[in-house]
Amino acid sequence: MDGLGLLRIRVERGINLAVRDTRSSDPYVIIECDSQRVKTRVEKDNCNPVWNEDLTIVIKDINAPITLGVYDHDTFTGDDIMGRAEIHIKPLVECLKMGSEDLPDGTQLTRIEPSSDNWLSKESCIVWNNGKLLQPITLRLGGGGVECGQLQLQIEPNAT
Repeated sequence: MDGLGLLRIRVERGINLAVRDTRSSDPYVIIECDSQRVKTRVEKDNCNPVWNEDLTIVIKDINAPITLGVYDHDTFTGDDIMGRAEIHIKPLVECLKMGSEDLPDGTQLTRIEPSSDNWLSKESCIVWNNGKLLQPITLRLGGGGVECGQLQLQIEPNAT
């Protein structure tokens, strides 16, 4: 493996995603980092899709942005953007370096508040649970012309 480690991203669901077809959308998520690109399945006619898909990327640089794009699948024309966001993993990596193996389950290691410097729509806590560091994240979608939408995910370092 050429990198610092693996990051598992569980794309859980979209909330109140933008309508890009007549009455709904056919959303899917693309995650990109460095030259990697992974994608969820398309959820037909659903502005509140539930994917519950695990996608894994190799982390080569903890400062490199991990971008998420939500798109509406179209059969005969180009897919429409429904929003984008970024994940910042530096706080997760810092908690990983702390060594959490002896902590009781449910221990909260840090809390990240929403700000103009991140895409969070609510606070995100990094917790130690079942022998793993986990960070549940709710992101607000943005970008040109994006009027609404959130994306819920969970990230976990060094997933195999």
